Amino acid sequence: MTRRENPGMETDSTRQGVAQVYDRVARFYDLMTAPMELMGGRASRSRLMARARGRVLEVGVGTGTNLRHYPAGADLTGVDLSPRMLQQARARVERLGLSVQLEQGDVEQLTFPDASFDTVTATCVFCSVGNPVQGLREVRRVIKRDGHVLMYEHVRPQGRFLGALFDLLSPITRRLVGPSINRRTELNVKKAGLEIVEVRREGIWREIVAVPTTLVSPSA
Repeated sequence: MTRRENPGMETDSTRQGVAQVYDRVARFYDLMTAPMELMGGRASRSRLMARARGRVLEVGVGTGTNLRHYPAGADLTGVDLSPRMLQQARARVERLGLSVQLEQGDVEQLTFPDASFDTVTATCVFCSVGNPVQGLREVRRVIKRDGHVLMYEHVRPQGRFLGALFDLLSPITRRLVGPSINRRTELNVKKAGLEIVEVRREGIWREIVAVPTTLVSPSA
């Protein structure tokens, strides 16, 4: 599987819109998400990032909230679509005295060669990606055959009423603060050719550990 070229104007427009939203909220993002962190987000990040091994890619690194949770000595690369979110992440790297390679990049069109990373991580990313299945396919492409994908994501509620409510509200949250709140991320992971080997479910939140499935051809 090779990196996709010429994604099309609609995808470019969606990508630009997502970047603009996160550029707008970058200075306040940590404050906005603080309640989520206190209600379990920080513990989930700590559990998942502690499992990262080898060469690690974090897609959607954002303001760098995860960086303190990686094992010492992790060979870490972080990419994000938003330049201003990356500014916040670089400031955090400097404050923490870490060695991290940060660069602007799009999970739907990663520039890395196939099978480049032992671990790929993502937290609250695939609610915002324009085409989440394509983004997850790119994750599958750059992960080694024996690698692991570690994800912390929120998903569409299962109940009929709440599911319909989240469907109604999702265009508003998408426009104002970035995320779609009705993504079916577990299903998207499987569609992308990854196999979920562990999942921890708590309300709308999921801690997911996935591996490249051997049942899907490399060209999928």
